[in-house]
Amino acid sequence: MFGWLRSKTSKREPMRRDAIIRAARFIRARYDAAVTNDENRRHWANADGLSADAAASPDVRRLLRNRARYEVANNSYAKGIVLTLANDVIGTGPRLQLLSDDSDANQRIEREFMRWAKAVGLADKLRTMRMARATDGEAFAILASNPRLPTAVKLDLRLIEADQVTTPDLSMLDDNAIDGIVLDAFGNPVEYHVLKQHPGDTRGMGLGLDYDRVPARSVIHYFRADRPGQSRGIPDITPALPLFAQLRRYTLAVLGAAETAADFAGILYTDAPPDGQAESVEPMDAIELEARSLLTMPGGWKMAQVQAEQPSTTYGEFKKEILNEIARCLNMPFNVAAANSSGYNYASGRLDHQTYFKSIRVEQEHIGLAVLDRIFTAWVSEAVLVEGLLPQSARLRDVELPRQWFWDGNEHVDPVKEASAQSTRLQSHTTTLAREYAEQGLDWETELRQRAKEVALMQELGLTVEQAVPIGREAGNDDEE
Repeated sequence: MFGWLRSKTSKREPMRRDAIIRAARFIRARYDAAVTNDENRRHWANADGLSADAAASPDVRRLLRNRARYEVANNSYAKGIVLTLANDVIGTGPRLQLLSDDSDANQRIEREFMRWAKAVGLADKLRTMRMARATDGEAFAILASNPRLPTAVKLDLRLIEADQVTTPDLSMLDDNAIDGIVLDAFGNPVEYHVLKQHPGDTRGMGLGLDYDRVPARSVIHYFRADRPGQSRGIPDITPALPLFAQLRRYTLAVLGAAETAADFAGILYTDAPPDGQAESVEPMDAIELEARSLLTMPGGWKMAQVQAEQPSTTYGEFKKEILNEIARCLNMPFNVAAANSSGYNYASGRLDHQTYFKSIRVEQEHIGLAVLDRIFTAWVSEAVLVEGLLPQSARLRDVELPRQWFWDGNEHVDPVKEASAQSTRLQSHTTTLAREYAEQGLDWETELRQRAKEVALMQELGLTVEQAVPIGREAGNDDEE
């Protein structure tokens, strides 16, 4: 038996040697990015292998939040970018459309929910949550009862900052607890620890360690998980924070150089050697000049004007490039971030906006699933307890009502071209009315009913469609306004 093994081994010896050589060659192969040398050692010094939650530790998140809030509060570009992002994503607020077979029940529930949404200021709170995610990395909303609401349903949203969701003591040193969030074995939130007072609030003393244990079903946690296993969010503008600082420093440097040059009308200098023929002049002596007057120089001296050495001519190009880099982490094009489309043509503007609008649709879908569906489910649970508020079919139904959310549409730069393309798509049956209206953030059934009412009224009054067009809005006059 051992002889058979030896014979088999001896026959396969050359093949094994080749395999070892190939393996050795494979091991010697490298990625350039994995090589550490004197040139890149400092650049990769902060690279680590921490987990998502360890990298976003409470101290790191607190520092990023404070810096992001400071930058947004003091940098007009940062403030404008965050406001524009919230306005573009949320707009005037979402609109509910139910998709059940009972159209009358759908309209009744939609009407009651939108009345409640206006009463609680849902659109305003969603915009605040979106801005908080940009600067804080996350936003929290607690579903609570507000007896002062003017609607039959007293459900309300109480927004809290990320600073308040934390465990201030050592009572939750558990592998399933992540800085104020207690998770089950599957990673699902079970409860949240919410401080009764903001840690930065100066009102009230002695409440810093007091917190409430709020069940997860009553808390909406809105954030974006960039890594698997991430439980808390970091600010969306984190990569841009050093760039905002560079932009402000460069602006101040250019301004300081210009002011320094403007502070001196001129300077006296001489080409004569030391102890030469030039007349003696008191060094560092300031001379007041009279406007529109001639000036004589001491013998051997000349006058020259101080020039700003800062590259002020490239300041505009620098701002453009750095703003473009800042906005990239938000999928926002430069002309939106800078509110300046002077260098754009129609085609380039449309092309740059495609990525931005796609990211907005992704954001709106995320908000619909993580925030709005939770709110609507809680609202229905409260509404069914109010006698006569919802139709009987909705009150007896155990399953969730099928629904979708409509958002504001994006205005087209060239309405004439868009209307022509829309007409072509409808005639070729490559689209539907529901889809075209949804692109504008409108419910096609509501719009068709409204249009039917308008046509019926025009026929009753004996008006044609052309006669009913508002003054100044006739075809071809849109560009003249």
